[in-house]
Amino acid sequence: MSKITENDIELYTVKELEDLGFQFLHGPDIAPDGEFPERQAYSDVVLVERLRAAIQKLNPDIPADAREQALREVQRINSPELLTNNETFHRFLTDGVPVTYRSPLLLGEVGRGSDEKSDYVWLIDFNNPLNNEFSVVNQYTVIENNQNKRPDILLFVNGIPIVLIELKNPADENATIRKAFDQIQTYKATIPGLFTSTPFV
Repeated sequence: MSKITENDIELYTVKELEDLGFQFLHGPDIAPDGEFPERQAYSDVVLVERLRAAIQKLNPDIPADAREQALREVQRINSPELLTNNETFHRFLTDGVPVTYRSPLLLGEVGRGSDEKSDYVWLIDFNNPLNNEFSVVNQYTVIENNQNKRPDILLFVNGIPIVLIELKNPADENATIRKAFDQIQTYKATIPGLFTSTPFV
């Protein structure tokens, strides 16, 4: 019997997630220099076009410029504190991204030709989960502050990384839960941008 490897565990995990309905994306294929690039730079952690499509689908009554405003707000989260960034993103995720835009007044109204309106743009449909896009990505390289890291598996919802999975080989007695925890701590220190939107590890 051949010895189990971490790669075997990764492939098994991906297959299990595909069986649950996740779309598999190979990290190197969607990298900036990959065969089917979905990121402009290795520092980008959100799959922007997927998120843009989800925002359009979930917020059809919000004008296009306001939807773009919400997308920019999500991309602009940039405090030096990892926890502050994650809390800001969590608020956008659960409460919606606040936007303002000018809407035409109803016919027959007098005065200005438009009125300022406040609303919220939703990033995920929590009421109808199947209305979202679920992806599993392996070997997703992130480069931040000249630090190059490649988490084993990331789970995305509408192009947003939500879950990081660090795999260890149970056949290797040196591959402990503590080692996995330490690896995640290293990621938090070296590529903190990934954890702006990733609350689960």
